[in-house]
Amino acid sequence: MEKKPCIDSLVVKNSHVLPTDTNNHGTLFGGQLMAYIDDVAAIAATRHARSPVVTASTDSVDFLYPVNAGDAICLEAFVTWTKNTSMEVFVKAIKEELLTGKRAICATSFITMVALDENNKPKTVPTVYPETEEESWLHEGAEKRAERRRERRGESKDFANRFGTEFPWRRK
Repeated sequence: MEKKPCIDSLVVKNSHVLPTDTNNHGTLFGGQLMAYIDDVAAIAATRHARSPVVTASTDSVDFLYPVNAGDAICLEAFVTWTKNTSMEVFVKAIKEELLTGKRAICATSFITMVALDENNKPKTVPTVYPETEEESWLHEGAEKRAERRRERRGESKDFANRFGTEFPWRRK
């Protein structure tokens, strides 16, 4: 399987933030930003794998700067690391005050996507390689981030097993 550079999966999406995209404070709904992040990550992963993908995990999304109605938001995403069937995708969200040109990074996130074959089973993906200093920095830290995700997934399974599907007051 041919190796691919990070840049081959690059996705750039721009959107105008409209009043219907905002909360009662006039800022972009966090859930809307998270949907944008998942969308561009899926496109980047699909470009890399050239197959359907599903989201396996989302690392924390920290809202660093508010995005107001009337601003533009630009999301950039690319595959930073691969392991067997999964791909780590880095997403950076930048807000721009259109009338002043002032820009700020409003969020960053890592999304793990898994490639699927024609039977919706995990499929091996090509290895990705970095070409720039920034891509190398992200690539070098990926193994550590993947380990933290595995630990967090184990904790999530523990929570699920402990609490089950019934409301606590309904348990007998």
